[in-house]
Amino acid sequence: MPEWLNITIRSVAAVLYLFLLTRVIGKRQLSQITFFEYIVGITIGSIAGFIATDMDGPVLHGFLALTIFALFPVLIGWLQLKSKTIRNVVDGNATVLIKDGKILEDNLKKERITTEELMEQLRMKNAFKVADVEFAVMEPNGSVSVLLKSENQPLTPKHLGLSVAPVKEPQAVIMDGVIMDEPLATIGFNRKWLKTELEKQGVALENVFLGQVDDNGQLFLDLYDDKIQVPAPQTVKLTYATLKKCQADLELYALSAQNEETKNMYELEASRLKKVVENVTPLMTR
Repeated sequence: MPEWLNITIRSVAAVLYLFLLTRVIGKRQLSQITFFEYIVGITIGSIAGFIATDMDGPVLHGFLALTIFALFPVLIGWLQLKSKTIRNVVDGNATVLIKDGKILEDNLKKERITTEELMEQLRMKNAFKVADVEFAVMEPNGSVSVLLKSENQPLTPKHLGLSVAPVKEPQAVIMDGVIMDEPLATIGFNRKWLKTELEKQGVALENVFLGQVDDNGQLFLDLYDDKIQVPAPQTVKLTYATLKKCQADLELYALSAQNEETKNMYELEASRLKKVVENVTPLMTR
């Protein structure tokens, strides 16, 4: 067999076997590797290269070595599930870097982090002043988690005592000018509805790069031509404004009514509509 063909077969076989091993090891090897897994990954790559180019050694020996090294992360992962001590040894522990707005210099030295590196990590978490940080910790994977002090955290509806309805995942109903029937059916609409919405906005289907429908049934469009600005849907806002106007009109009618029975009727309807508006406000003002 020609040497080039032998190398080709060995290389393809090594790549396919590596792919199989990575599936066995799991996705964590790709998304969040530990130091141990990093070392094993480098070694596996070296062995795979050796399998492809070493013409003298038996190829099965190389595959055996690959298998043994690949099974180490699987075994260690299983042991980590059983023992916290092993987790601490393999992954390490989190290290507190800032507490109550004060940098813990000894912990910085322990993790060999400079002040500039710490400030960079804080800026990446939108924390530009150390005094604004309540707590910062270096995770075992090397990332820095930051908790801002209460007065420096962004306001949320919960802080204001407001109830907000849960938001469902928007559905992409148009991609590259093609209607996606399955997402459209998932939110309870059809092609006729979609074409009507496109006509309302004066947009042709073939000009749409991406179309999304939120859980309020509003269609948002992104066109191929970035110079064309498509107005944001106003259906929900207009409906909410109409309800508020009707409530105000009923209250005004109640104030201007001369007949007591008519006055009471308007007041009652205004009160009912007010309750309706209060119930739908979290849905229509988010």
